[in-house]
Amino acid sequence: MTPEVVTQRCCNHFLGCDSSFPCQPFLRTGRSQDLYKMQNDAGEFVDLYVPRKCSASNRIIGAKDHASIQINIAEVDKVTGRFNGQFKTYAICGAIRRMGEADDSLLRLAKNDTIVSKNF
Repeated sequence: MTPEVVTQRCCNHFLGCDSSFPCQPFLRTGRSQDLYKMQNDAGEFVDLYVPRKCSASNRIIGAKDHASIQINIAEVDKVTGRFNGQFKTYAICGAIRRMGEADDSLLRLAKNDTIVSKNF
């Protein structure tokens, strides 16, 4: 059976559809990914959702992880000590915070990025 015949049967038998418009693309091809490709104004494909990752453990931070935090640490000029407009962003998941390791993880990440001196 061809995909067009399956589409026609889906519309007529299951949905009671008697319109002359074609069915949805995911019914024709059997794949829903074809329907959900987003493009920006320049015509480039963009993702629907890009999840954050924990900076300490590389775990994906889910939408329901309400214990997760994101911290921006400002970079300062070494001579004047003033904010230069740049910052480092760290995301910590709720599991790391629940274990009580968030402060140690942030300190380790800041040392790796030379925000804090190595002997701190």
